[in-house]
This record gives sequence, C-alpha cells and structure tokens, in this order.
Amino acid sequence: MISRKYAHLTFAALSLILLAACDDTSVPIISNEADAYGHTPASAATQLVNRQVAQDIAQLSQQDIEAASRGLIARAENLQIEGVGDRLAWDLSAYDFMSGETPDTVNPSLWRQAGLNNLAGLYEVVDGIYQIRGFDLANMTLIAGDSGWIVVDPLTTEETARAALAFAHQYLPERPVKAILFTHSHIDHFGGVLGITTTQAIASGAVQVIAPEGFMEESTSENVIVGQTMGRRSEYIYGMHLNRSPRGHIGSGLGKSPAQGTVAIATPTLLITKTSERATLDGVPFIFQSVSGSEAPAEFTFYLPEHGAFCGAEMVSRTLHNLYTLRGAKVRDALLWSGFIDEALQLFPDTTVVFNSHHWPVWGRDNVADFLSQQRDTYKYIHDQTLRLASQGMTPDEIADTIELPKSLQTAFHNRDYYGTVKHNARAVYQFYFGWYNARPATLDPLPAVESAARYIALMGGADSVLAAAQQAFDNGEYRWVAELLNHLVFAEPNNLFARAQLAAAYDQLGYQAESGSWRDVYLTGAYELRQGSQESAISASNVEGLMRAVPIERILDLVATMIDGPGAEGVELTLNFNLTDQGRNYVLTLKNSVLHHRLAPKDPSANTTINVTHELLLDILLKQVSARELLTTDALDVEGSSLDLFRFLALLQAPDSSFEIVAP
Repeated sequence: MISRKYAHLTFAALSLILLAACDDTSVPIISNEADAYGHTPASAATQLVNRQVAQDIAQLSQQDIEAASRGLIARAENLQIEGVGDRLAWDLSAYDFMSGETPDTVNPSLWRQAGLNNLAGLYEVVDGIYQIRGFDLANMTLIAGDSGWIVVDPLTTEETARAALAFAHQYLPERPVKAILFTHSHIDHFGGVLGITTTQAIASGAVQVIAPEGFMEESTSENVIVGQTMGRRSEYIYGMHLNRSPRGHIGSGLGKSPAQGTVAIATPTLLITKTSERATLDGVPFIFQSVSGSEAPAEFTFYLPEHGAFCGAEMVSRTLHNLYTLRGAKVRDALLWSGFIDEALQLFPDTTVVFNSHHWPVWGRDNVADFLSQQRDTYKYIHDQTLRLASQGMTPDEIADTIELPKSLQTAFHNRDYYGTVKHNARAVYQFYFGWYNARPATLDPLPAVESAARYIALMGGADSVLAAAQQAFDNGEYRWVAELLNHLVFAEPNNLFARAQLAAAYDQLGYQAESGSWRDVYLTGAYELRQGSQESAISASNVEGLMRAVPIERILDLVATMIDGPGAEGVELTLNFNLTDQGRNYVLTLKNSVLHHRLAPKDPSANTTINVTHELLLDILLKQVSARELLTTDALDVEGSSLDLFRFLALLQAPDSSFEIVAP
C-alpha cells in the first residue's frame, strides 16, 4: 500500500517522481509552492470564498474581543509545558505565527476564533472566581473557599494541570485544593486530576471529588472500550500530525488541541444525581443542575448564588457545539440539550455572569439571557427543522445541504460553526431518531467501498478519464465533487500517486475554506496522509496507563471481549479463572460461540486454567504489555491447569491498530 511503500519519501521527493512520470500535460502537476508538508497554496476560488466570509463577519458585533481579555491578571507568555520524556505536553508558542491579517489559506472567521483562543493566562471572572485559560484545550476554574481552592475541571493531563495551578499561585494566595469538580465525563475535564492532588488526599477525605451520576461508567466507556479507535479519529479532528502554520492546524474552535501527557482519573466522593441538588463545598454554596445527555452522557452545571455566577460546563460554549462529534461518540439529544438550557434560564434568573469549561465568560444579565436563549434556540432549530425536512422525505445528506440557521441566530459569533456545524449536527439529529439507514433501498446493502470504487472507475472510462474530469472540476473550484470523484479512484487504485496528489490538493482547499476547526483539521490531515501515509499514533500508551489502572477491572474485561478474533475463535470453548490475589476477587471468563463473557464469582473448579495474579500484572497480560517469554519466567504469575489454554486464549486477542488507514483502503 502507498502509505507503507512511500512513507519514507518527503513531499519534494514524491513530487519529483510524479513530475518525472508526467508525459501528458493533462495530468495534474503538484504545485512547486507547496510547503514542507505538501499543502498547496489557496486557489483563486478559495480566496474568493474567504474574502466573502471576511465581509460577512465584519457586520457582526465585536464585543467578545473585549470580553476575551476582560479580567486579565497575568498573561502566560511563551507557554511550553514539559511532558513525558522529551515530548512537550503543551506548546502554545507554536501558534505565535497567528497575528496580523488573515492568511488566504484560513477562513477569516476561524482565524478570528483561533486568535481569541490563543489568549492564555489567569483571569478574574468575578471576585472569588478565577480561570486559567490557554494551558490546555479546556479551562481550569478556581473558586475561593473558606480554607482553600475549589477546582473545576482539572484539564487533560497532570503536566498541564500542575502548571496551571502553579501559574495561578504566582498571583493568587497559595492555598490547598479542598474540592475538585468534574463537570462531565470527557477526558479534558478530569485527566489532569493527579497534577493538583493525590489519591491519598482523596482517600483520606482531605479533598472531595464531585461528579455527575454515571461519571465513572461513561468516562471509562469512552476512553477504554473505544479509546483506541476514538484516539485515531481524534488525530484527524485535532490535527495532531499537522504543522502549526497558516496551511496547517490553527485551533479546534473549541480551543487549541488537547494536551499530550499523563492522564488519570479519580473516583468521585460525591455524585450529583438530580437538578436543584445543593452542596456546600469549603463554605461555598452550590446549586447543581443535572444535564446528562446534553453535551456529555454524564454532566452537570451549577450556580453559585453568592456570586450570581452560573457555570454552564460544556452545555453552552462560544461555538456551535457537536450533536455528533467527528471523533466518534454517542449521538446527543438536541431536544433534551435545548431543554436543559431553557431550564437553566428559568432556574437561575439572577445570573449576572456565565463561565464555561471552554472560552471566556459572558457578563451582564441581558447578555447572559441573550447568550443562553440563542444557544437554546440554535439546537432546537436544528432539531425541529431536521425532522420537518425528514418528514418531507429528505435524506440526511439532503437535509444537511438544505438547512440554514435563520438570520436572527446568525448574528452572534458563539453560534457559528467553529467546532460543531449545522451540517453535521443535522445529520446527527437524523441519526438520533432514524439511525444510519436513509430509507433508500439502494443504500440498504451497498457494495464495499473498494469494490464499488473499482466499478465506478471502470464505468467512467478508467483512471485517466477520472483524473481529467477531476482536474476540470478543480479548476472550476468544485472541490467537493473533486473529493467524491477521486476518493473512488484512490480506493480503486491506492497506489495511483496522481490520484492521491490531486485528492490531497482538493482537501487542502476544502480545509482552507472551512469555518470549523475540526473540519479544517480533518481535510488537512487527510491531505497529509495521502501524501505521507498513515502515521504512528500521536497518543502514547504510557500516557494513559494511570487511567487504565484506575478503571474498574470489569471495564477492562469489556475491552478484552471486543479484542476477541471472532472467526479465529470459531469452535473454541474455554473457561478461565482470573484470581486477583491482591484484591481477593475472582473473575470467571467463558469463551463460547466466539463470544467472551465475564462475571465476578468464586473459582470455577471445571475451568481449563486458573491464573493467580495481581491486578497490575493482569492488566499487563490482557493489554499485551508483557511477552509470552516474560509470562513463562515471572514469579508473579501462578498458573493452575493448562498453560497451553492460557496462551490459546491470549493468542485470540487482536490488539487495536492505532494507525489504521482512513483515506485509503
């Protein structure tokens, strides 16, 4: 495949191969103005689109530019945070190129949003509430209690959380952390917890951990059972392999990009189970609102009556959010989401400031009401109009190409497509109610992509004919059509370098025009991997070791069940006891019908094998962190019964591929 065969080639070398092969002037020539990553300049059509965007946004209120800097106590300059080994956990200085006029390779609206997300430092929201912004994808909020800090959302990694708190302590009193709030079950809001406290402090009761009901189940489900697949897709939506430049990654719209460091989790000491539940944390009264099922499957917001302040968590943001995130997650309920925002308006009418898990606050009672009602109505409009159009027989693709927000909801930057988009959110509403099937019989059992691609290319007269048609469409600025045409050709002929180069050039232009940071990164990463091949994972397994060791063993066994090679397990029947010697618990695993089940139970005397092992070593075994030779020689493993059956079982586990192909078969 091209990704393996040509992965060692620089783009310049690949260009020379293509140029040397060109005898026909109708074959597209790669631009000699490409950057080091191969990204081509903005076309005339792209420049025209982006100029129009610049004119459109110039008509909108610019109040949030002032709001993004309001309350600044100290700016974080040249911000770099060391990570694991020689790798940086965070490098905001990589975005220093972002100043001045918008480059023609960036949508001007996204450039504006990304520039505001570059502002990093310590900010006062109101007296007693502070935010550290720009140290990670999300914000960390500090609320002053009677004797210490109440920390809201301790970022993605231990390294960034530790640095953020240390930075705050340069300008605020150095006080102990007394309570930590995880507003929801996404890793950028809890992964850094051990950077600001210890497991011992939590276990002793010195630090409270407050989270929404279902937090542990949902956070571990997302980051363990489907973590590898979601991680690979995340590399696309956050541009993890892209250079930071006007032709590369500039930000996700929600923030910059997730930090890359050591992540962990802490078991909550208090779960919030219902709306209007109250708690006093270090002397500060809180009123909680349960909003699980909106932006996250486990989430709460809260109101601080002594401050007139509402924390909207990630239920509201200064962007249109995702009803379906492109990294892959459970589809969210737009109607429920809208209803929760309306409920917040009714529950907390005295709110004078809204601060959230991302971006900068909204101040002033009237501004707060406008912000919340516009966000509420945006999600409900997308919901209602998607269902209206579906009732007229439109498919998800047709709805996405038709739906547009009313002018009254296009007047605020916080409703724009910086992260989620109206288009893919409309598809999400359709999926939520109707699933993947669009009711067209032809789509019920389509041919696999590679087979249908080969047939399309043959029907269109072969590769040269398709390349010529794609070149004409490219010259006309019809980049979506170019992408559709050449995606067929790349899947039919993955080693066709001309097809890959021309498809990558189309993806460049689609990325440059995108207002959504995630759309831009998806297109530009697709272009990059067409040229350079799929990349090694940007997410180190060692970074998530703390998280894996903290989750319940049941979730690990759920993951193991998804690793069973079904066809390879045909006819295999095994029963194994996994006896955790350090915990006094035994799990019985049964493999039959190519399906693995597990249950907490006494040892099964009829088991093929009993493995007496510590919790830590069991994780290493199941996650294939130790070799067969190490298993045979370690004294930490005691096997009763058939060692052969243990190795038969382990041989059936197919480890996830962290760099699977996306833009090619």
